[in-house]
Amino acid sequence: MPTAASAFGLRTRLVLAFLLVAAVSAVTTAALTYREARSAVLVRAQDTAVVSFREEAERFVPSLPLDPESLRWNLYDIAARAKPHPWIVFAEYGSLRASSGDRPVSGVLTAELRRTAHASPHGSFERVVKDGKAYLTIGMPVMTRVVAGGRAVPSGLVLFAVMPMTNEEVDIDALVTAARDGALPGLAVALVPALLAARSVLRPVRELRRAAHSMGGGQLDTRIAVRGRDEMAALASTFNESAARLEHSVQELRDAGTRARRFASDVSHELRTPLAGMLAVTDVLDEDAGTLDPDTARAVRLISAETGKLAVLVEDLMEISRFDARVVALVADEVDAAEAVRSTLSVRQWLGRVRTELPEGFRIRLDPRRFDVIVANLVGNALRHGAEPVTVRLSKRGDALIIEVRDSGPGIAPDALPHIFDRFYKADAARSRSSGSGLGLAITEENVRLHGGMIHARNAPGGGAQFTVELPFEGPAQAAAPPDGRDGTGATA
Repeated sequence: MPTAASAFGLRTRLVLAFLLVAAVSAVTTAALTYREARSAVLVRAQDTAVVSFREEAERFVPSLPLDPESLRWNLYDIAARAKPHPWIVFAEYGSLRASSGDRPVSGVLTAELRRTAHASPHGSFERVVKDGKAYLTIGMPVMTRVVAGGRAVPSGLVLFAVMPMTNEEVDIDALVTAARDGALPGLAVALVPALLAARSVLRPVRELRRAAHSMGGGQLDTRIAVRGRDEMAALASTFNESAARLEHSVQELRDAGTRARRFASDVSHELRTPLAGMLAVTDVLDEDAGTLDPDTARAVRLISAETGKLAVLVEDLMEISRFDARVVALVADEVDAAEAVRSTLSVRQWLGRVRTELPEGFRIRLDPRRFDVIVANLVGNALRHGAEPVTVRLSKRGDALIIEVRDSGPGIAPDALPHIFDRFYKADAARSRSSGSGLGLAITEENVRLHGGMIHARNAPGGGAQFTVELPFEGPAQAAAPPDGRDGTGATA
């Protein structure tokens, strides 16, 4: 199954990665900026309020004993000079409580702040969130001086200031909004260099893909332009070097193959003339073998048989060399398939040994001589290496003519089936001296492919080997005659 990464192209992944880095950078920068700015806003307001309130607490000298009404007016006076925002001043003196505001704010004051304010002569402060609202709370003891000692001692009166930090929260919210609104355009701007970066990476990748595709199509001289000195340039250089080595190796193999095919063709061609003379001599010797003594007669017949095998091998080698050199061609004509099969069997005197199921009316366009090779090689192979009776059956499947050749022998060994159409392959090593050249089935396969068809081999369910050929009724496009004019049939039977 395709993975999630494969669902996106390389361009998309590069752009997304670039935008992810830009987003992480923008968020990190915004977070750090927000933290520092928030801290600066809160500390500035906090320091101003604490210093101002400490000054007010030090300036305040109450007259004892305390009068609640007078104390309240003093608290109003202190609250009026509040910095940087209005305070609500709250006083505690024993059981006495007084406040400069109408709203109760004692609930904002924590026990820790009260304890510290009573214990420390310098007071204390805290930032408190109550009901979703932020407050700065300050606690300062009011000191009274002892004239004899010249030092200040706590009077027992503690002043508390409660300052809502609404303005600071507004400023902080504005910072958040600014950071958010600035990040989105930043990502949009980052998209442009992301696309440019993706393009700079993908261009050489696309060139490499086109070059690889071109080489896969056989154009081994394909090369890539090397630009710059980066990793992609190094990759392009490596590709060019590999392509050059591959082209050189393939050319060497092609040259070697051409020389080998030419050698086989030339040797086979040169052997035809002396073999023709040898066959004529062996024919004469065969006719006179009956008048010779037994030992001489056996030698004559052996020479005649081996000369015939050599002639078949030479013809098959010449045919294979034509296929390898791509000089074979079809001379197609429309024929009756059943009549063509009967003609092949009749010429080789096999009609009495082969069962046929040949429905009439199958008209097909093919090369009659090469079709004769196909049928002759398959039937001859079945008669030599299988067992009689051999059956040849014609049928139709879709737009293809089906030719089935089946024998009644032991079949083909399973390990031999994948190699049955290989050149010079013989399933039974004991048959290495058989009359076959080992090229008949290979030539048959080449002729079938030349017609645009397919051939298969298998063991039939009831026993015996079965070869099935599929040929299109319309046939392949007509080809011109071979340039050398030597179009052999390659029939080994």
